[in-house]
Amino acid sequence: MRGEFKNEPFTDFSRKESRAKMEEALTKVRSQFGREYDLLIGADLVKAPEQMRSINPGKHEEVIGIFQKATAEMAEQAVEVAAAAFEGWKHVPAETRAEYLFKAADLMRERRFEFNAWMVFETGKSWIEADGDTAEAIDFLEFYGREAIRYGGEYPITRIPGEDNEMTYIPMGVAVIIPPWNFPNAILTGMTAAAIVAGNTVVLKPSSDSPGIARQVVQLFRDIDLPAGVLNYVTGPGAIAGDVLVRHPKTRLIAFTGSKDVGLHIVNAAAQVAPGQLWIKRVSAEMGGKDATIVDSEADLDAAAKGVVAAAWGFQGQKCSACSRAIIDAQVYDEMVDRIVAGARSLKVGPPEEFDTNMGPVINAAAFKSICEYIEIGKKEGRLLCGGESDDADGYYIQPTVFADVDRNATIAQEEIFGPVLAITKAKDYDDALDIANDTDYGLTGAVFSNNEEKLERAKRDFHVGNLYLNRKCTGALVGGHPFGGFNMSGTNNKAGGRDYLLFFLQGKSVARSVG
Repeated sequence: MRGEFKNEPFTDFSRKESRAKMEEALTKVRSQFGREYDLLIGADLVKAPEQMRSINPGKHEEVIGIFQKATAEMAEQAVEVAAAAFEGWKHVPAETRAEYLFKAADLMRERRFEFNAWMVFETGKSWIEADGDTAEAIDFLEFYGREAIRYGGEYPITRIPGEDNEMTYIPMGVAVIIPPWNFPNAILTGMTAAAIVAGNTVVLKPSSDSPGIARQVVQLFRDIDLPAGVLNYVTGPGAIAGDVLVRHPKTRLIAFTGSKDVGLHIVNAAAQVAPGQLWIKRVSAEMGGKDATIVDSEADLDAAAKGVVAAAWGFQGQKCSACSRAIIDAQVYDEMVDRIVAGARSLKVGPPEEFDTNMGPVINAAAFKSICEYIEIGKKEGRLLCGGESDDADGYYIQPTVFADVDRNATIAQEEIFGPVLAITKAKDYDDALDIANDTDYGLTGAVFSNNEEKLERAKRDFHVGNLYLNRKCTGALVGGHPFGGFNMSGTNNKAGGRDYLLFFLQGKSVARSVG
């Protein structure tokens, strides 16, 4: 048994040796561009009739890799294989399953810079953002391994005279894991590891924008000799592979992170009972946000500006937790807006493989087009103070964009843009700011900057989000310290990285025995 859980330290890229290791990893991963990767179903590598390409969003003529478009029959086969493997895996003790996660964490540490490099190329993450993603993946492996051991231990129950009673948690069956491209290592690894260590088997269907990173995670589990069939890897369009996996009668639970529209579709599809289905399927859905940072009249404006800039434009604003709204008290509005604009203008946009780049490309052509359309809408709904420019000649680059004087009901203040666009709204006072912040379909993250303790306490009570941050940015949740998940249309609030998360992947069984 390992010691107490501690978060994985981030890499210090100010050190020459760290930069050298990252450069070496970038060269190594680039040398692997263009390779073809098969599906993994049980112990078999499987080719499909058709293939798809994963491209570098920073240089879209570069092909990261070629991946299979799984057919419906292949997706069904993956579920059947996972269901068969479950019959043996469910009896493996929790401590043994946890050891697989601990071994995976150790191996990911060894390959850390390579995982970082894959994310830089395939999803356009900066070095720092990619490294944070890998650190979080390691955290999930370590944390969920310990949690599985805890859930496998004795459950405290009330003793009843004449009975010897116990309560245990048992695995459920086949888990379909559908992770996003924006945290292609951390969220994918976290959901997959939680399902596996709880005793379930997995069919992993990664985003078509990040199948290469997913393949590296799958290979890592193969390299630690995880039994065949426990983790299966199926790539392809969601309409073919995703729907089949969700609707299959032997699918027991679905863990999804992505857009609201897709999440609601999955919830609806999973609710339909298929012929031969013996259970109600569980769905964990994390579906995004329209997150706000409130800046109070009594705030430290320097700290607030740094928090807004980091949360609005980290990874090009492509985080469900990103600050896409800044709600500023009228007393400090003009001064605060100036600070935010200065921060936005200081950011360097460029190829993410360069160490000093702050912002790389957005993920693909469709995202580029959508974000640019929102910017045009924003020009009619607010005052454009900086940014707005875009260039997709070589990669999908958009400058950090700030709109001020945005009405609370404006399109860019209500709809999730998922890009480097910030809408700033003026609030009459703190009460008004809280009202504006809560006026959204979402409820994922939020931040409040204020030196007034009464106002912070009120935010804790009345700011309706799953993750609230006081006097710090609204991104950067740490496993164990900030259990993550939102309210309303942001999802089912299962709190990834928290002590309750594994309960989604387990079911309780009470056994009572008479001893009289």
